Amino acid sequence: MFPFFKLLINLFKVRISLTITLCAISGVFIMPNNSLNWFEIFILSLSTFLASAGASAFNQYFERDIDALMPRTSERPFVTGRLNPNPIWLIIFALIIFSGLILSYFILNPFSAFYNFLGAFFYGGIYTVWLKRRSIWNIVIGGLAGSFATLAGSAAVSPSLAPEAIILSVILFLWTPPHFWSLAMAIGDDYKKAKIPMLPNIINHSITTYIILFHTVILVFVSLLPAAYNMGLLYLGGVIFGGGYFIWTSLLLAINKTKEAAMKNFFASFIQLGLLLILIIIDGMIIF
Repeated sequence: MFPFFKLLINLFKVRISLTITLCAISGVFIMPNNSLNWFEIFILSLSTFLASAGASAFNQYFERDIDALMPRTSERPFVTGRLNPNPIWLIIFALIIFSGLILSYFILNPFSAFYNFLGAFFYGGIYTVWLKRRSIWNIVIGGLAGSFATLAGSAAVSPSLAPEAIILSVILFLWTPPHFWSLAMAIGDDYKKAKIPMLPNIINHSITTYIILFHTVILVFVSLLPAAYNMGLLYLGGVIFGGGYFIWTSLLLAINKTKEAAMKNFFASFIQLGLLLILIIIDGMIIF
């Protein structure tokens, strides 16, 4: 049974889907006057996870040709043959996404369902089908999946776009480029083999590191803004620590310009985002 579950974890990119789900939950708790009960929060989590997992599985089905060219993705099930790339999979993945949207539409509200739809559409359609192989803006636009997840969470509380929800969606949008460009610097040869136009492969690494540093500084500045609304000192202290560490590793990357520094910055981005999302939830639960 363990190999089967490992296959499912790989196919549905469970770690990424759980991160997207965490974004949606943080969208709930950043909202003032949160009135959702725990069952509704569970439904939001499940619907967001299903929409993300279905889009992620479609991504693997569609990209199986270029996944085979990159060591990092060469063990994915459609590449190895553990799963036969039959078109019936497209129906299965669509039903998984649709089931998530139906849950949020009828139990939460149409606005939350719509934002989850946009997240799946941008990741599966705009990013995977259209931009990834064609444009240097691929991961910038693809990063909107996380932004829409936060809006799905906030919309479950209130359909109107609160300033806090907009700020959080902008934070997720700004986080994606330095995160993935750092990874692209560390494993740039993979993307070159697959002919995927990532920023470090299009312009030189020196300029890329300064762009990453610039993005990171702007990201950390914007991440402080929720403290001006309903987030408390716990949140502020956490984002200063996590954001400061991310800026530090980005600065080291700009100085050293090595693959090791790029990978360190890639992992620092997880620390920064993880702290931010978890502290939003903890801070919001204190009031909840």
